[in-house]
Amino acid sequence: MTETDDHRCDVARCVDTTRADAPLRHMVTVLDTQESFACRSDESLLAGMVRLGKRGIPVGCRGGGCGVCRIEVVRGDYVRHKMSAAHVDATDLSNHRVLACRIVPAGDLEIRVLGRMAQHVCAPPATDSAG
Repeated sequence: MTETDDHRCDVARCVDTTRADAPLRHMVTVLDTQESFACRSDESLLAGMVRLGKRGIPVGCRGGGCGVCRIEVVRGDYVRHKMSAAHVDATDLSNHRVLACRIVPAGDLEIRVLGRMAQHVCAPPATDSAG
């Protein structure tokens, strides 16, 4: 699959899209934690994940160059924008492993968190030791 701007993808296919729809809200479920959050169709998945309120989520360059926000889309449609081949190669793309900062949802998604972000998103919540 050749990387170009604005691909509409799902786990079965990836096709070009150029239409500009009005922003919609889609539910994204993080399979690792069973947490869900709403993400608009005009914002990156990373922006939606930050709203989960997890402290310490690594937010790097937000442009696809650093690779800290790697995820795997298990189910659902999304639009993929260009990202660095140094962090996401053709095999990754064919297995729907992408950077959360460079995709936007086009429908409800189920994802798994990979790489450095997994240790932050999937970590057990901190307990309050005061008491």
